[in-house]
Amino acid sequence: MVDSKVETISRLAQWKIENFGSCSYKKSDPFKVGIWNWHLSIEKNRYLYIRLFPEPSRFSKEQPPLARFVLRVSNTGLNRKPYISPIHERLLRNCEDFVWPVDSTFHGRFIIDVEFLDLKFCPVNGGEASSIWPSDGLMQSVAAESTLRCLSRMLEEAIHSDVTINTADGAIRAHKAILSASSPVFQSMFRHNLKEKESSLIYIEDMSLESCTTLLSYLYGTIKQEDFWKHRLALLGAANKYDIADLKDACEESLLEDINSANVLERLQEAWLYQLDKLKKGCLTYLFDFGKIYDVRDEVNNFFRKADRELMLEMFQEVLTVWKPI
Repeated sequence: MVDSKVETISRLAQWKIENFGSCSYKKSDPFKVGIWNWHLSIEKNRYLYIRLFPEPSRFSKEQPPLARFVLRVSNTGLNRKPYISPIHERLLRNCEDFVWPVDSTFHGRFIIDVEFLDLKFCPVNGGEASSIWPSDGLMQSVAAESTLRCLSRMLEEAIHSDVTINTADGAIRAHKAILSASSPVFQSMFRHNLKEKESSLIYIEDMSLESCTTLLSYLYGTIKQEDFWKHRLALLGAANKYDIADLKDACEESLLEDINSANVLERLQEAWLYQLDKLKKGCLTYLFDFGKIYDVRDEVNNFFRKADRELMLEMFQEVLTVWKPI
């Protein structure tokens, strides 16, 4: 229909209703303002109800707009009497998120204007909403979000994957370019005439499929916090093995956050094994400066039977440091 089209210019959208006498509901064609497609709809009951909502899509579902806007409704002709809404700011996901009832009877020909004062997108993983209109770092942020969605699809759907990783309990497809850019060890595998280059197979049999999938989600930039937390010891081992320095640092910082009597000896062993000085210092401080060595006295004997001699020497030196004879 002719009067379903919405004209736009800059941040203004205008819908000219040619005839609204014979029906009680009408929806506009989609129109684009900002980075979303939109619809307007009108419904006549006791009031004239006007709705504004984004066109349903995967994008609008993942990043619904936070819109700040004003609506105006007016009759056509010279003697226009506009009805102007307050300034609204709403997170718009569907047609039920915003309804403006106009206490006046409009029929025949009239005009609806929507002036968008600001449009913001909400990050997928939470955080503060950001305006889509010119601001420092806007396009970088939008581009980064788009890139992460693409990388996520590449991993999940194995789009143009060219290497298979065999784990302890399954296999997963990945991309040599992503692995090489993330790890000098992987880069060396594919650069030189090693078996991994010829066969396009990598064997990581010291990781489960679930842990390896979490490792890949980190390399592809799509890791979830709960997965990182669950698999951080396995990730630490992989980060050390494949020389992924930023992941190794992240694991060390995370393991420092929840040292307790149940895990401190295991953490100390991991710190020694992977040369994590901050974690080692944190564990020794917990045990000796805070006196928690007495809480784990039953486990210490077994720990000493397996611990490296140099680690035992460091622990003894720590005892001497904090011991104050009476």
